[in-house]
Amino acid sequence: MTQKHSTNTEPLSACARDISQCIKRALEEDIGAGDATTDSIVPAATTLRGRIVAKQDGVVAGLTVASEVFRALNPQITFDAKVEDGSRVTKGAVLADISGDARALLTGERTALNFLGRMSGIATLTRQFLDAVSETSAAILDTRKTAPGLRTLDKLAVRLGGGQNHRTGLFDMVLIKDNHIDFAGSITAAVERVRASGTTLPIEVETRTLENVREALELGVERILLDNMSPQTMRDAVNMTNGRAKLEASGNVTLENVLEVAQTGVDFISVGALTHSPRVFDMSLEWVG
Repeated sequence: MTQKHSTNTEPLSACARDISQCIKRALEEDIGAGDATTDSIVPAATTLRGRIVAKQDGVVAGLTVASEVFRALNPQITFDAKVEDGSRVTKGAVLADISGDARALLTGERTALNFLGRMSGIATLTRQFLDAVSETSAAILDTRKTAPGLRTLDKLAVRLGGGQNHRTGLFDMVLIKDNHIDFAGSITAAVERVRASGTTLPIEVETRTLENVREALELGVERILLDNMSPQTMRDAVNMTNGRAKLEASGNVTLENVLEVAQTGVDFISVGALTHSPRVFDMSLEWVG
């Protein structure tokens, strides 16, 4: 049984170059000078058929990436996805049928499943957070706490799970955090330095108290991050802000407390755990015929 969930995904082509580089690095890391086991045992030109099967309930993500892993080894590999990325699946569901050159399939198996398992784990966890706040208007965001070198894939998985991406990196948004504020001496001084630089990027400011929130509001920043605030303090911040800036809750958000956070009225909830602590989705590649 599968269930499609609407997502805010971008076409794969938008990040195809990064994904291709991730696949290339992963295969080089695993294969090195060659697959000594497969090349010794499996004759050239042998063909093989298999299927990828879900061993748990959840959300599948990364089928397109897994397909590209095999095709990087042999363009003639047939990869027939049985569900769409972003679909909710149940244990036992066949996710894809694959066939073609046996050496390519055996050599690429682990790399393909590593990508697919991690991305599906991220998407599944993201969907769990979305389900928990479904009766509210809060959006679930990821963070920059991604696996080094895999950010494009991690953030794609969040989108496939129905979540939204925060900034991609340090280059596409200004986020003035506590260390920046401490260095500059105040929120006001930090914001003034950013604006003096001439940047036109949106500015978000991390706040730790309601007084910090008031200072940020007076500066007219676009977004205010409420760092590790209690639910009551967040509600007070929402009332104080009254729509003048978008509010983002952050810090120690879990599946157990995310609804309480969302009910404060914040616009966004950022969850580092989506990408720094996902449980790998359990699936297997079973050979047939």
